[in-house]
Amino acid sequence: MTLAFRETGPRTGVPVVLLHALGSKSGTWDDFAVRLDRRVLAVDLPGHGDSAHLEKYSLDAMADEVADLLGDRADLVGHSMGGRVAVLLAQRLPGRVRRLVVEDNPPPPDSAKEPLVPTVEPSGPLPFDWRLIDPIMTELRTPDPAWWERLAAITAPTLLISGGPSSHVAHESLERMRGLIPDCRLVTIDGAGHRVHSARPAEFAAVAGEFLGAT
Repeated sequence: MTLAFRETGPRTGVPVVLLHALGSKSGTWDDFAVRLDRRVLAVDLPGHGDSAHLEKYSLDAMADEVADLLGDRADLVGHSMGGRVAVLLAQRLPGRVRRLVVEDNPPPPDSAKEPLVPTVEPSGPLPFDWRLIDPIMTELRTPDPAWWERLAAITAPTLLISGGPSSHVAHESLERMRGLIPDCRLVTIDGAGHRVHSARPAEFAAVAGEFLGAT
């Protein structure tokens, strides 16, 4: 196991595994975790926080690392890049993901986009491995028709949460996801922007917590 994670709440029951966005870490979920009366595993994804760095970064590699935490069954919550990782896991391991919450996830674009990667590494210490930015940003902005096709393989009841028009994630893309995942609904928290769980913690917790339910 190369992942660092924070475990809170009861030590028994189906865990809720929380996956953060690019450049973030497990602490971003502290407020949400204490609002859940559930066993929670908040993960530092590879190359972030206290988790090990990888020789080669990809969303698939991150999903491989997280898969070991799921056990026989888990609920998954992922924000942005973490949402992409959560979707990959739900596609690949449908029997082990009980419920899926995806917060303002940017799906693959229909046409290639230039990666938004700074050319100069910022000075000073970073809470993540700078080497992951280029490959992950490139992957996030590269078309992948198979990703859309595999959404039909998700068997877990799924909740998509949008931050509304102030987010850079197009609502139309999330509507397209909603239509392709067999058991899925989309909720918009207007004015929250991309970081819904941070900007509107109470509203996010109410929506996601009700959906996740008890163990």
